Amino acid sequence: MRRTIDWADDAVVVIDQTALPGEFRLLRLRTVGELVDAVKRLAVRGAPALGAAGALGVALAARTSEDVEADAELIATARPTAVNLAWGVERALKKLPQGPDAVLEEAKALLTEDEELNKAASEHAAEVVLRACPRRPLRLLTHCNAGRLATVGWGSALGVVWHLHDRGLVEEVLVDETRPLLQGARLTAWELAQENVPHRVQPDGAAAAAMAKGMVDCVLVGADRIAANGDVANKIGTYGLAIAAKHHDIPFVVVAPSSTVDTSLATGAGIAIEERDARELTHYAGTPIAPDGTRVFNPAFDVTPHELVTAVVTERGRYEP
Repeated sequence: MRRTIDWADDAVVVIDQTALPGEFRLLRLRTVGELVDAVKRLAVRGAPALGAAGALGVALAARTSEDVEADAELIATARPTAVNLAWGVERALKKLPQGPDAVLEEAKALLTEDEELNKAASEHAAEVVLRACPRRPLRLLTHCNAGRLATVGWGSALGVVWHLHDRGLVEEVLVDETRPLLQGARLTAWELAQENVPHRVQPDGAAAAAMAKGMVDCVLVGADRIAANGDVANKIGTYGLAIAAKHHDIPFVVVAPSSTVDTSLATGAGIAIEERDARELTHYAGTPIAPDGTRVFNPAFDVTPHELVTAVVTERGRYEP
């Protein structure tokens, strides 16, 4: 499957990201309920891919539901932090008066645009990285997964790696394992292996030590929502990574399509942060790893202040708050 998420045979087809890397499995989602469940359990994830899921979900509802707007609300609120989900829903809903076929065509157009926009954003970001980092080849550090699996078919932050690797400019990518669901170890490492990019997985807690040892030239991350002032919401742990990068004078570059910028929020303080199920921390593969009754703080995202960000890059180039 060339795309992470697509439409085929009257269904939304997604790569099940909960199965990787052990199994490459496709899900065919034929109801809004199935799509919402896939979004909530992270079978489909990543801000741009969620935008596509939002639009395709409305296309599905337009064909199967008696109350499309109610179903659209269920989709839009399935995960609160990533702005792209509601954005995709709203974009598709605007075509509803023209009928189900018009909604589907709009959703399909969004899929194509997402690939093009992320290629453009990551190409701009690659030039930002090259200007900021004199060393060649480059040693890059990533957090969570911002590759093909987080988008329709190219990648945001990891898209930068594809551009640089094609030019022979990547020595190695350090991949934060990304607790608690290990999207770095499971998904980013899988993508890098598919493309034969040299890489190593490290514990999240090792990132600052790697910087101190001079192993990192640049940090590359994606974003789930960007406030008007340039504050960035991304996978939990990004904020600490940015602090460490600032301390070690290492460029910290955020790559995302412009649909991720939420100009309705002046600062990141207004971004709703999703808190995930406690079992993601207290259990591993169904086995308890913490005492019964242990209380948990499990936010899915954090907000990195714009002062710690070297550049936010979209398909339009460097974002100016």
